[in-house]
Amino acid sequence: MPGTFKMIELVGTSPISFAEAVKSAVAEAAKTVRHMDWFEVVNERGRIVDGNVTEFQVTIKIGFKIER
Repeated sequence: MPGTFKMIELVGTSPISFAEAVKSAVAEAAKTVRHMDWFEVVNERGRIVDGNVTEFQVTIKIGFKIER
């Protein structure tokens, strides 16, 4: 896969799961970023309110090929 690629870093959130947080971030990026090829989960964390997990958060990097 020759070419030049760029990476962006995003944070996705979900009240359901880490996987849903990743899907949310990718879906949002897909609205404006073309030629996305891969993602990498950099960090996982969550929010706790009154002793309960209320939100899953993931930091991901998305790689995409630069158009010419």
